[in-house]
Amino acid sequence: MKIFSALILLTAIAQTGAVAAPAQSAAAASAAPDLDLRVQYYSKVLTPEGVTREASYEEALSRRPRHVLIARVLPKNVSDIHDDDAKGTQHKHFNHVLIPRHIFLDNQKTRIEFIDTIHKEVIAIPASEYNNVNFDGSWENAFYLLDPQLVKSIPLSSRTSAVPGARWRERENNANFQRILWDEQKQIPLIVESGDKAGTFFRRMEVRLQNTLRSDLPWLNTKGYAQKEYADFLD
Repeated sequence: MKIFSALILLTAIAQTGAVAAPAQSAAAASAAPDLDLRVQYYSKVLTPEGVTREASYEEALSRRPRHVLIARVLPKNVSDIHDDDAKGTQHKHFNHVLIPRHIFLDNQKTRIEFIDTIHKEVIAIPASEYNNVNFDGSWENAFYLLDPQLVKSIPLSSRTSAVPGARWRERENNANFQRILWDEQKQIPLIVESGDKAGTFFRRMEVRLQNTLRSDLPWLNTKGYAQKEYADFLD
């Protein structure tokens, strides 16, 4: 089963409007604060065969001017397996889920690379391969987790928020619903929910702000790393 992502979670919302140009978003992002986040994803789907499938995972995200780093947070028993695999001398496979992804602006163009600190490699991804690493090419979806312009297209809700400076937005379309708790000061969604009233599917993203900012940013420490390309890992 393919694990869902933030892009899948937000597809229905993203289809309601166009994505802003990176140059415009870079200027807007200058006012957005630096953040370190933990993002939890959950999905539940009822199949036509009557099977209920649930999936959940967590990611760590660091946001800085013109840079975003996203890394999967592995449970201890899974991380032990990953560490054992990493001890091998051969590096034949590229797992875009387990290697931290670095999304950045380069001359107003959105780029993505993967920084493998274990094997000391930086793997560049050409735009033609974005789909294979589950990246939509949107700077807004990476930096804000959801394009602020699309957030504004969803009506404000009368639902109250316990978070100062955060407001709920909600929309219903036929039998489907979308809910967003958007933090105006942090410029980030704290909760995103989508689903249908019949209960055949439900998706939720919840963001937890970290109290301190990390200083060991991987893209600042790649001196001596091998420069790889996505094609280097294809059979």
